[in-house]
Amino acid sequence: MHCLSVSRRAADRLRSGHLWVYRSDLASAQDVAPGSLVSLLDPRGVPLGTALYSSSSQIAARLVSRTPGLTRAQYLADLRTRIDAAIELRRQMAPISPGNNAHRILFSEADDVPGIVADRYNDLVLLQLLTQGTAQDDVRTVVVEALCAASSGDALTIWERPDPRIREMEELPAPRPGPLYSSLAEPPSATVFTLNHLGFHYDAAAGQKTGAFLDQRLNYAAAARAVASAGAARAAGGNGPRALDVCTYQGGFALHLARVCTRVTGVDASRSALEAAERNLILNQTIDPALAERCAVEWMEADAFEYLRHLDQVAHTGSAPHPSAAELFDAIVLDPPAFAKSKRAAEGALRGYKELNLRALRLLAAGGTLITHSCSHHISLEAFTAVVAAAAADAGRRVQILHRRAAAPDHPEILTLPETAYLKCLICRVEG
Repeated sequence: MHCLSVSRRAADRLRSGHLWVYRSDLASAQDVAPGSLVSLLDPRGVPLGTALYSSSSQIAARLVSRTPGLTRAQYLADLRTRIDAAIELRRQMAPISPGNNAHRILFSEADDVPGIVADRYNDLVLLQLLTQGTAQDDVRTVVVEALCAASSGDALTIWERPDPRIREMEELPAPRPGPLYSSLAEPPSATVFTLNHLGFHYDAAAGQKTGAFLDQRLNYAAAARAVASAGAARAAGGNGPRALDVCTYQGGFALHLARVCTRVTGVDASRSALEAAERNLILNQTIDPALAERCAVEWMEADAFEYLRHLDQVAHTGSAPHPSAAELFDAIVLDPPAFAKSKRAAEGALRGYKELNLRALRLLAAGGTLITHSCSHHISLEAFTAVVAAAAADAGRRVQILHRRAAAPDHPEILTLPETAYLKCLICRVEG
């Protein structure tokens, strides 16, 4: 086994509980095979543990054990134990039920299985092997065996679908066609899953992402409760609460708000995402015909920034000192994609968050609800909250934070891994 010496900075980070070594912190990595296990040493030669090595990623090594010199067989045995523990955690924290039959099974470093992510959508499991050391047949075998053992004989089909961007960075081969496993003679690639008793289509062979937003499951429900508790009496147009869901993707927040509002508009720049949102809407109107009677839902293909600027101009242009109630919303959801995918992008991301939240605050009726998010792990909760506060000051609105929320518990956060605390959710009441 190769031994790699890391910088003092990297050694300190590993000793504090982190699991990554960046390429800039490696002294040398000559003749190390891609995806192999390596022993990490601090500058004095003291062993730090065993890691999976990548020859192409900026994350050059991911620690998999504090034990140095771990063999491949030992790594695979540890991996099976950790997968079993992760599955048991989901049984306790996010149990499968008729109303919620989707959750994240494996969450990479957060479950101590670096480079492995698995999501369950009803009877389908989507597996992502995201590093050179995990995109290997022996790892596939361990994961599939563990998932099959946990299925208790239920119908199960496992598809591998790596994230395209990460696959390119890690220089990984394309996955083989067909499922890794299926208990059925004709393996399905599509299914319908449930979140909070709402139905959603999922197709393993389609979509702009590798999965749905399972991390928002509890935030969907909390947003609907907050808007409902604000009361129809505060409806801006006098016809019941009106909501705007910005960056709706496949309609997660929009469909939850449709249960408590009379009008909902979902906005997204992706036509394919909105087509999926419409299919989800039709599915739920079929399940609950009263939904169509209670709430009118429309989809708008538009850039989030441009659309909010347009609404702001319409609402605040004219001779009237205040916007017409018909031009305001009782609830606005902001759930944009990650603006900061690197530390260098953080400053620009904060400007983007400021812009979106400022426009939204100017478009909310008094007593309205703002549900705003950041999924950029480079933006801390404190920084995100400060941006929303600055937007409130500029908009001249009094904003109360009702709830600070994060990802659902099937996306656990590790105190020593700040990257796992990526999702921030603020549910606010807006006055003034």
